[in-house]
Amino acid sequence: MLRELKTLLAVARHGSFAAAGLHVGLTPSAVSAQMRNLEQNLGVDLFDRNGRSALLNAAGRRALPLAEEILATYARMAGAGDEIQGELRIGAIASVQTGLLPGTLVRLRQRAPRLEPRLVPGVSLSLLSQVDAGELDLAILIRPPFELPKELHASALLQEPFVLIAPPDLPGDDPRTLLETQPFIRYDRHSFGGRRVSAFLREQRLVVRQVLELDELDAIVKLVEHGLGVALVPCAGLWLEHPRVRRLSLGALTFHRELQVISRHAGRDLPAVALFRRCLTEAVSEHLHQQPVE
Repeated sequence: MLRELKTLLAVARHGSFAAAGLHVGLTPSAVSAQMRNLEQNLGVDLFDRNGRSALLNAAGRRALPLAEEILATYARMAGAGDEIQGELRIGAIASVQTGLLPGTLVRLRQRAPRLEPRLVPGVSLSLLSQVDAGELDLAILIRPPFELPKELHASALLQEPFVLIAPPDLPGDDPRTLLETQPFIRYDRHSFGGRRVSAFLREQRLVVRQVLELDELDAIVKLVEHGLGVALVPCAGLWLEHPRVRRLSLGALTFHRELQVISRHAGRDLPAVALFRRCLTEAVSEHLHQQPVE
């Protein structure tokens, strides 16, 4: 029954028997057979079948949250022993991978050495979609600028202020003047963090002379270090290892991006997920104590 419930969720998330089969390692006919077996055991039709297509009907849609609950309960039972084990699928944006994750994973290994974390890199929107599809157990990403689907749970992790970074030999300490007069390297405006930069420039009525646009913070820092321009980036700690980059506070104009942990409601209390959250919270606390005073 558990196998069939997992396949049911895969069909719902991926839209067809064929697509679900690719994700669970079954042929479309095997997926179809599992779904017919599930319907027979439950005594109710879950799909409206028309030729080769099969769409969830009302009963099928009602069954989905119950299936998630059953699978989550089983996972909690499996982790009810003294030691948490299995695989934990973690999505994280680049700055989190190099910033908060190392300390988090050290703590996680110390407390659950048989748990196998699998890291999945990506940008916030992609990671959010993978959590929604059940492909990740959780993800650490920038707060989306829209409402989340009702199946997802978000918890605030960290507020990161944006700062201006400039080449070391560039004179001047006024962020507004530097933004108006120097070449500008833009944090990709299609990313969640880049939208915060665009909103700031618009609100402050700042006209910049853009020369490049990219989504990799570490690459932006490197470009600034080599004198190609100035940039607005979140204080994620990436450039603290770059002594040749000047870091200027925006003062009263400071704006932030919020990091969040996203998971599905049905899985957020699983032992492995709960333990990871505790380790992550401790890493954040350590990170904040290590931040330099402006």
